[in-house]
Amino acid sequence: MESNSGLHVAIIPDGNRRWAKLKGMITKEGYSKSGSYENLKKLFDEARKMGVKYFSIWGFSTENWKRDKGEIDYVMNLIFRGLKKFREEVSKEEIRFRHVGKKDRLPKEIVNEIEKLEKESAHYKDFTVQLCLDYGGRDEIIRAVNKIIKDGKRKVDEKSFASYLDTPEVPDPDLIIRTGEERRLSGFMPYQGAYAELYFSEKHFPDFGPKELREAVNEFSRRARRFGGN
Repeated sequence: MESNSGLHVAIIPDGNRRWAKLKGMITKEGYSKSGSYENLKKLFDEARKMGVKYFSIWGFSTENWKRDKGEIDYVMNLIFRGLKKFREEVSKEEIRFRHVGKKDRLPKEIVNEIEKLEKESAHYKDFTVQLCLDYGGRDEIIRAVNKIIKDGKRKVDEKSFASYLDTPEVPDPDLIIRTGEERRLSGFMPYQGAYAELYFSEKHFPDFGPKELREAVNEFSRRARRFGGN
């Protein structure tokens, strides 16, 4: 569906491990450089300056559980620290926080922070951050179908189906940015992103800052979006 509720920018932050390898650093340094709250806040601030109303970032996919346990633990700890920092500043920044994905496999302390953040920020309307944790597009669709079956629905349309996804009441992404060297979406928001414009940055995510975000959004602003029409 076409967004009419403010610009929605989503990021697939790829290239953390490759960046670390190129720099001769251990893998964790890539995540530490890019995934800290201080680094992400710079992107949030730049997005708001440009009039972005919804900002989604993919923090951990359903497939990422296949990685080394030490790496997973480090990333989860980084996320936990970031969420706690976010909670300290949410009222000052007036940012609404939403989680996209599953909660049952996430560490309990992270789920607790997510739930507190969602509750405490629910009344903010000017800027929304969506953090995709334990998220996969196929998994999201399967979960939506199972919810529909559980509710006994025999027929749905696009609007009712979308209400069963993880992003109800949030407009579809207008622009999806992927950093790093890959040129694919890897299952990120396959339903919501059907008409999103795609932007692939050569920068690995640790090197993707406010300047690169502005370049991506400016490029997006020059594109003509027809949504299948003329």
